[in-house]
Amino acid sequence: MSLSSSLLLAPAAPPAAFNPRDLVGGLEKGLAVISAFDLDKPRLTITEVANRAGLSRAAARRYLLTLTQIGYAHHDGRCFSLTPRVLRLGQSYLHSARLPRMIQPRLNQLVAHTGDASAAGVLDGDDVLSIAACGGGLPPSARLQPATRVPAYCSANGRVLMAFRPESEWGPWIERQRLLPRTSRTITDAGQLLRELERTRQQGYALVDQELDLDLRTLAVPLHNNRSQLVAAVNLGASAARRSLDDLVARGLPLLRQAQSELRALL
Repeated sequence: MSLSSSLLLAPAAPPAAFNPRDLVGGLEKGLAVISAFDLDKPRLTITEVANRAGLSRAAARRYLLTLTQIGYAHHDGRCFSLTPRVLRLGQSYLHSARLPRMIQPRLNQLVAHTGDASAAGVLDGDDVLSIAACGGGLPPSARLQPATRVPAYCSANGRVLMAFRPESEWGPWIERQRLLPRTSRTITDAGQLLRELERTRQQGYALVDQELDLDLRTLAVPLHNNRSQLVAAVNLGASAARRSLDDLVARGLPLLRQAQSELRALL
């Protein structure tokens, strides 16, 4: 069976005619308040939101009360949390953007062939943001869903996305990272991480062994469009208890290469 955004999701360059006076600061700050909530902190006090969003406590309070009034946040008397209505924001992208819609069927086919999981991601700052995913033989803790964020430095998609950016960006990017040990196997040495980027660029794929999760091995390749622009990365993720590194590469790399080639012609 055939396995029939550079455009990275980083802040877009402003239009040539952009004037700073045109910036709607309230919108920027409101989105920062929404972004303050994450998996580790789904419920936040006003002070915590202020610290995370870089706002005064009074400003954070006003934004949170506004979000609550229009249905995007909930207040339990002490803490705030987001409501399901926030999903509308992500759905607007997923439903309107061409990239996730083109990639998703290929991920489904990769999973059908291997029984592993597959996800496509783009860079969003120093993280990888999943834009499409298909679960497979992974524990729930290791599965990536659309909109899941993981650190780029210890994920296969992240290393691919950085390795295929200009080499002049590697050093400043590594210096900016907090290379925290997510597991006992996470690379936290800047020199070793630089060598991993070099290896990834040379061999054309990234292989990450239990650096993000102790039961997760991932293999990723870059996705380029037909103008040779890097648009995303796509991976296969397997349980370390289920699949060896050699098996993951031997079985998964040809399928990823095929998906890579087919998508290049379409993007």
